[in-house]
Amino acid sequence: MSRQERFRVAIRKFAPFESAIQKQWAAFETLEKTGLQLETEALDLHPLSESLFGNEGLLRGAWDVSFISTDWLALIDQTRSVVDLAPFLQADPPEGYPSGWTPSLLRMQQFGSSVLGVPYHDGPECLIYRRDLLEDPQEQAAYLRRFGAPLQAPRTWDEFHRIARFFHRPEQGLYGTAFAAYPDGHNTVYDFLLQLWTRGGELFDPAGRIRFATPQAIEALTFYRSMLQDSAAVHPRCREMDSVQSGLAFAAGEIAMMVNWFGFGAMSETIAESRVKGRVGIAEIPHGEGASSVSLSVYWILSIAAGSPHIEIAYRFLRHCLSERMDKLLTLEGGIGCRRSTWNDAEVNRSVPLYGELEKLHAGAREMPRMVKWPQVAEIIDRMVLEAIHTSEPIEQIAGRAESSTGLCLEKS
Repeated sequence: MSRQERFRVAIRKFAPFESAIQKQWAAFETLEKTGLQLETEALDLHPLSESLFGNEGLLRGAWDVSFISTDWLALIDQTRSVVDLAPFLQADPPEGYPSGWTPSLLRMQQFGSSVLGVPYHDGPECLIYRRDLLEDPQEQAAYLRRFGAPLQAPRTWDEFHRIARFFHRPEQGLYGTAFAAYPDGHNTVYDFLLQLWTRGGELFDPAGRIRFATPQAIEALTFYRSMLQDSAAVHPRCREMDSVQSGLAFAAGEIAMMVNWFGFGAMSETIAESRVKGRVGIAEIPHGEGASSVSLSVYWILSIAAGSPHIEIAYRFLRHCLSERMDKLLTLEGGIGCRRSTWNDAEVNRSVPLYGELEKLHAGAREMPRMVKWPQVAEIIDRMVLEAIHTSEPIEQIAGRAESSTGLCLEKS
């Protein structure tokens, strides 16, 4: 079969994405009758990035449509590797566009007058916990006796650590918490930024320089080290887990609570193999003393590859995926739809009674820096965090070295 007869989609490896795209294409083809054969490939983060950018798959036409993380937006803008959707959106907008989406899901992919993709999967970071554990009267009484404080969703990081140790029961296959510490340049970076922001810190100083040797950053790294090195609080496989794997471990009933993407709380209410259906709660992310909770919004968009031989069909497919019906389909498959109509849908909320919290989470969410060199900066942060959790070297030395590396990296830009 020739390339002209195939419609190729690069998918972030995640079962709900894979099943949703298949069903969305089937519904699309029934309507459009393009005659094209759908081909998909599900890839983990690094292989997906390598295929899109390292191998120039977007420019060479290896793909028609791709999942794009908002982390990569500055790079795809610089390389002009995806189609500007602004003319399409103006001439033939998706159902209810743009008012059907919260503004925070439309701004990251807009560069000037250009629009580089459309929102597909969302879900800011939040605290996800087992309600059956934290709300159990016997557990609450035991916790109160032991600590003289009520058992509730933790509001501070110190409470988080204490509750994680309280519920850490390896002999029962239950671990207090988990962090996605797999070294992929993403998960540890997100964790570090959340630790920094929830302690009142900032990544950039007033002159726009990246700083890791600030008191808040030192405190963030010190806490992260203390958690990851505490075998009486965390899942033993944290350093092998990315966010998907830790989300699956939570759904399997192995984790009492975790900070992760909203989608994994929702997934735990939908997938057949979940052991915690009906027992999942979400709350704001804990914070340091004297600081406030902050969430992080990193979402997946669908973009059309600049080299696609099927650009017109690809836009019609994206428009189809953004319809109320298809956004809801994604959600019921276990992804997180981006439309307000989905968040307010009665069936969705019966299936996953967490969606009423999404607008609130978005209100307190921050976004990643839009920098062409962000992948290189993220690698430095990733290395810094890994050195913190894998060694006993003083945190100040690790942070200072990383700060110097970042300065050199940006000087070369």
